[in-house]
Amino acid sequence: MKSIRCLLAALLFTAGLTPLGAQSERASVRAILVAASNAEGESDRRLAPFEPTLRRILRFQSYRYLGEGSATVTTGGTVNLGQGHRLELEHEPGDGRAVRLRVNWLDGRRSLMQTGLVLRPGVPAVLGGPARGDGEVYAVIVIGR
Repeated sequence: MKSIRCLLAALLFTAGLTPLGAQSERASVRAILVAASNAEGESDRRLAPFEPTLRRILRFQSYRYLGEGSATVTTGGTVNLGQGHRLELEHEPGDGRAVRLRVNWLDGRRSLMQTGLVLRPGVPAVLGGPARGDGEVYAVIVIGR
């Protein structure tokens, strides 16, 4: 009888640990809203660390900073970027070396893009978005921390 109580206590203890471990996996995400253009001129200095990546992926001449936000998410969260843009994030369990996210990029109530991202710490990902109507294109730089 005593061994059954010990076994039951061990099972309850183990079952109690599983949700705690799952809840402790969090991801910190920073996102920057950018306008890309083929107009001649200098890019915003705040984007200097990301400009080589932006040029390689988007291939525009100049980049303007429009806004940014960050969030720490366990299962889900929102990053408000300004200009009516936001990212809705769902954090997926990973191996601890990378942040796995489902991303829904919204402009107001309109969804611009839904995608999955695997972010390595400090390595930016770039989402190319829609044209703004003035020759510029929206983009979002996403960095996992």
